[in-house]
Amino acid sequence: MRIIISSQNLRTITGHAGKTRRFLIFERDEHGQAVETGRLDLPRELSLHEYEGADAEHPLFLAQPTALITQSAGPRFCQRLARNGVTVHLTSATDPQQAAQTILSGEPLPEPEEESHHSHGHGRGHHHHCHHHG
Repeated sequence: MRIIISSQNLRTITGHAGKTRRFLIFERDEHGQAVETGRLDLPRELSLHEYEGADAEHPLFLAQPTALITQSAGPRFCQRLARNGVTVHLTSATDPQQAAQTILSGEPLPEPEEESHHSHGHGRGHHHHCHHHG
């Protein structure tokens, strides 16, 4: 199982996954621990938001992740990843290694912060494309 985490600063989990150009790649080692095995540092035109090519040729999908962890992502981003077999997990967690470990353990991540403090004009239902609980 390979997990990609949006991390614009390569230290903590960041949001706006569709515009993120830096991702950490985690995999399970032989002891069941999440270990960082690589990083993606994409040019601007390869952020998923900008990318116009075939999904199969995008570096994110070439890395063949099965899950992506981010603090925020739009429904179109989530649907696009779902079509490529990647489950998107939205979370308020900030520690990439810990979050990857949580997913590997089959545990739920902490929910993302409610967006009520800044209104973007999309209602509360807007996160539900991404969540696959249970």
